Amino acid sequence: MTALLLIIYLAFISLGLPDSMLGTAWTVMYTDVGAPITLAGLISMVISGGTILSSLSSARVIRRFGTWRVVTVSVMLTAVALFGFAASSAVWMLILFAIPLGLGAGAVDAALNNFVAVHYKPRHMNWLHCFWGIGATGGPLVIAAFLSGGGSWRTGYVTIGIAQAVLVAGLWASGRLWNQPETAAAQEEAQGRAHVSNRNALKIRGVKASLLTFLCYCALEIGLGVWAASYLTTQRAVSPASAALWVSLYYGGITVGRFFNGLLSERFRSEWLIRGGLVIIAVGILLLLLPLPTVFCMAGLILIGLGCAPVYPSMIYLVPKRFGKAASQTVIGLSMATAYVGSTLMPPIIGAASAALSLGILPYVLAALLLGMAVASEKINRDTASIS
Repeated sequence: MTALLLIIYLAFISLGLPDSMLGTAWTVMYTDVGAPITLAGLISMVISGGTILSSLSSARVIRRFGTWRVVTVSVMLTAVALFGFAASSAVWMLILFAIPLGLGAGAVDAALNNFVAVHYKPRHMNWLHCFWGIGATGGPLVIAAFLSGGGSWRTGYVTIGIAQAVLVAGLWASGRLWNQPETAAAQEEAQGRAHVSNRNALKIRGVKASLLTFLCYCALEIGLGVWAASYLTTQRAVSPASAALWVSLYYGGITVGRFFNGLLSERFRSEWLIRGGLVIIAVGILLLLLPLPTVFCMAGLILIGLGCAPVYPSMIYLVPKRFGKAASQTVIGLSMATAYVGSTLMPPIIGAASAALSLGILPYVLAALLLGMAVASEKINRDTASIS
């Protein structure tokens, strides 16, 4: 299973690469295609819409075609979309190719998260999302490298598209590696594990609280990621360059934290890793709020990143244990969809609220999301105590 695990890690790097490219490339992309600078929000929402749709339908599609085929075709969709972005000369083309980019990303996310949760130990779930962080960090670096060298953002998209195409070939060649675990899963289903629909999954005790946790978590993670730099510059008089550095360290905290949480998961239950993460987030938010020297505010960003690290992968890992393997793919698909709803809606909500008040509200919004996460998480623990 080592070779298969390596392929899964590479697939999650490829999932992270396109996620963060648009924002970096858009600074020059919008003039090349004759779009207003504000159109990035619409393209991002189209991508998110496709991701939500494919996440909701992932259980049914994977049950019919299998994880290997779904992941392979989904990565191929993202490769086609990236080549399409590189060739785009008009706004409608960007919007058109945003659809397969979102559809492919959602299916890969839901399929691989469930596959790892069912077949591997918790450390691999943490490391899986650590590799996503590597991809999310690498995407902007590729674009920046071409732009700083006098090249084009299109070349950056083609480069990442080629990397995705190579991964498609590797995935296609790895079919036999997926057979053993997928055959075992099919046998379990034949022995009485019926497919669970989205509607029936929502009736399972604790599932709605789990979805609320995912919603609040992604709203917090992405909301802070989008607005942290602006908060530092407007509320703490930090230079834009320094603010950008500290935001990158926030994401670095998430990535590094997930690596070490993979090690900690061998000694501590996932429930306690989540609780510890929420406490660290609370300390980080407090440092943002208190009238302390600016360096403490910046340290708060890193702490929030470290606190975020175990929450998402641990929540996913616990799904089959809390709600059963038969329902896990469906629940994880619902979780991905709910998470993307949070990450899509929260940044514009914070923006609208800040326009009416000020960006000083950011820590209070984060605190409210943290409270929602904590309450929902503990409710799941109570509801599923006899199972997990």
